[in-house]
Amino acid sequence: MSDRELYCDSCEGVVPFEAPPCADGHGVDCPELVCTGCGAAVLIATFTFRAPRLASRRRVTPHRRAA
Repeated sequence: MSDRELYCDSCEGVVPFEAPPCADGHGVDCPELVCTGCGAAVLIATFTFRAPRLASRRRVTPHRRAA
């Protein structure tokens, strides 16, 4: 089990959270954490975003019409 200190809404303060034994095989990197004070559970979600491809974008110039 791993310990992290996070803010708990139920305890209204910063308390240690621990990862319970994970049935999904995440081990210490399990995204589910439980407050050691009151037992409230939280889920830590991480997101991965692709970097935008700025170099491959073509610059569009407006067409001029002859008067």
